[in-house]
Amino acid sequence: MKLSQDQKKRFRTIGHQLNPIVTIGDKGLSDTVLAEIDRALNDHELIKVKIVTEDREDKKTLLADMIAATKATLVQSIGHVALILRTVEKPNPKLSNLKRHDHI
Repeated sequence: MKLSQDQKKRFRTIGHQLNPIVTIGDKGLSDTVLAEIDRALNDHELIKVKIVTEDREDKKTLLADMIAATKATLVQSIGHVALILRTVEKPNPKLSNLKRHDHI
């Protein structure tokens, strides 16, 4: 999904208030980590993921692999934290970060 600058700005504003839901460590993207990211995207649509690695190339590779595996869209990546988005057809208004912060 291609995002406009206005959409990115709105999502970054919402994401500023969020804490990372999933942390990807040295072991990389295991099936359980991908399953947790997938569950979080289905529930919240917009989430932060923390990638703990010192090598920039490893971080870029992990991020690209995660985006491809989850079919999400990268909104922003700063330092060790990535803000990713995947919209769902019928979001739960109590869980969706997009619905809960609709006033922004």
